[in-house]
Amino acid sequence: MNVRFVLASASPARLKTLRSAGVEPEVIVSGVDEDDITAESPGELARLLATLKARAVVANLTEHATVLGCDSVLEIDGVAYGKPGTPEASRERLRFMRGRSGVLHTGHCLFDTASKQELRELESTTVYFADLTDEEIDAYVATGEPLVVAGSFTVDGLGGPFVTGIEGDYHNVVGLSLPLLRRMLAEVGIAWPALWKSSPRIEYDATEAARYDETRGGTVRAEAAAEAVHSLLPKGGRVLELAVGTGSVGAELVARGHLVHGVDLSTAMLRHASIRLPGHVAAADAAKLPIADRRCDAVVAVWLLHLLDDSEPVIAEVARVLRPDGVFITTTDKSDASRYADGRGPNDTRSQDSLAHLVATAARHGLILDGATSFPGPPRNTAQSPLYPLVRFRRKADRPAASRGSTHQMVGSHPGISCGNPQTRG
Repeated sequence: MNVRFVLASASPARLKTLRSAGVEPEVIVSGVDEDDITAESPGELARLLATLKARAVVANLTEHATVLGCDSVLEIDGVAYGKPGTPEASRERLRFMRGRSGVLHTGHCLFDTASKQELRELESTTVYFADLTDEEIDAYVATGEPLVVAGSFTVDGLGGPFVTGIEGDYHNVVGLSLPLLRRMLAEVGIAWPALWKSSPRIEYDATEAARYDETRGGTVRAEAAAEAVHSLLPKGGRVLELAVGTGSVGAELVARGHLVHGVDLSTAMLRHASIRLPGHVAAADAAKLPIADRRCDAVVAVWLLHLLDDSEPVIAEVARVLRPDGVFITTTDKSDASRYADGRGPNDTRSQDSLAHLVATAARHGLILDGATSFPGPPRNTAQSPLYPLVRFRRKADRPAASRGSTHQMVGSHPGISCGNPQTRG
């Protein structure tokens, strides 16, 4: 089961909580202004804010997803306390809280677009605070941490020593209740372990996507990679780029005369790619491509396979969508190339992009190694430029139709990433 799970929150603590539980969500910040929202009670306020966050993200989605919105509010004596925002407000609040207890409410809204279900729940945990001295409060405020968190404290950060006890779910105090989320997911038909299997290893939010090119070598790196890929590509065919990212390599391939379509799981990255490859990118999982059988002349994956826990599902999909004699071009041994440039030895753990692994896996799916080249990357810590190997696999001709099994059908409808003409290919 493939689940696109989105966290509609900018909270690092919530993201860390999910990652610690084996879930790597896609992060899309809602942009909801929390300051002007009111409700009948602190608990209802937390639930309402969570709902508004989830709905704001869902409203801008173009693909089905399961979206989680969360918001936390501390209640003391019936009064709601969110983020203080200023050192003065934080200092005053901590003096008021010391030696007392409060209830940390976290609203959860889970919106599953496929089933059109919206669940709204509230988890509440009692928190007991230490009798802080003025000196401790001043020092804590000076760190800046209590200014940007609900209730002016954390239980998993610098404020941990100032919490003497809790009654209820610890994770709820951090920012989201894992047991509650598990129950909510079950209500929309998603088993918790499905999130382990479907979560991408790396996801890019808007900030990371915006600086991706700058931190990865910019146009120089993209030109070098594209020139190497171009040398292995057939002329005149259509190219599908997996994990297209910001589209920098794809745009360089277009400049060299190729028609390029791109897919990626990160909507933040696709926003940049859609500018460089307008009308030719789509959100899709490389292990479940929305393309019919034998439709692509070439598939390209630059620095993707080494990120995966298992590259075989992607290679199987590549073999499925390639026409006979089509080619798959991918980087290989990426991590080792970087280690060599840093003056280190090879990694003892076999990577999912190791050449030996790729050759064996590709052969199982009718792909035969028949070409290779390399290109330089940006200098590493030793000022040495890593040399990245690039290999080409070619899809063997189909068996006679009488002995071939049934083919896959279209998984989805994406005209912009149709890799070949259904009337002439197949």
